[in-house]
Amino acid sequence: MRHWRLILLAIGLLGLAYLVHRFLPPQHNPLRPPNLAEPLGLATYGKLTALKYNEEMCRQKLSEAGVEFEIVAADGAQARCPLEETLILKQSLTPYSAAPLRMTCHQMAALHIWERHVLRPQAEKLFDSPLRQVQTYGSFSCRNIAGTGTRSQHSYANAIDISGFILEDGTEIRVKDHWRERSAKGKFLTRVHKKACRLFSVTLGPDYDAAHADHFHLDMGSTETCR
Repeated sequence: MRHWRLILLAIGLLGLAYLVHRFLPPQHNPLRPPNLAEPLGLATYGKLTALKYNEEMCRQKLSEAGVEFEIVAADGAQARCPLEETLILKQSLTPYSAAPLRMTCHQMAALHIWERHVLRPQAEKLFDSPLRQVQTYGSFSCRNIAGTGTRSQHSYANAIDISGFILEDGTEIRVKDHWRERSAKGKFLTRVHKKACRLFSVTLGPDYDAAHADHFHLDMGSTETCR
């Protein structure tokens, strides 16, 4: 009797898996392959994490989304912060203030999704103006976390610091000046920070500590924090 119960359970699970795969929207379906153009969903973070372990697929998905990048060869052992092959962002939907931006592929993928499905729509929704530029302090930097002896995710090309945004109508939104402000600018920053927590492993802002008073730190490291 127990044997037949196990068989029926297995059949039921297979049937459930089929229904999920067949009818669940792609952005919520962990069985569907990643697509950087699809809306944010329940499975988005898991798909981004999967790209971390499949470099070929990650680069393919970036290309399919229209992201242009250049492959940078691995650094030699003599480098202070040696890296495996990484990418230089050449063209996305929105220009970034600093260049070059050198990142791991999965970090670039998460950044593109945030830009495409969060930053640009929120700019249009709250200000009725397209996003002209993302202001950043940069990505790769061979250094430790401030005040510690631990390597920052920046030293692995696995992080980026975002300080603000400029819209096509000239509106400037700065983390330092407008965080928690009771205004459309403050609302924009709150929303994009909250959505970043659904995409990046670590999202830090001014509420985290004084070192982040003027920017958002976004990384795809091995820990998970949203502050």
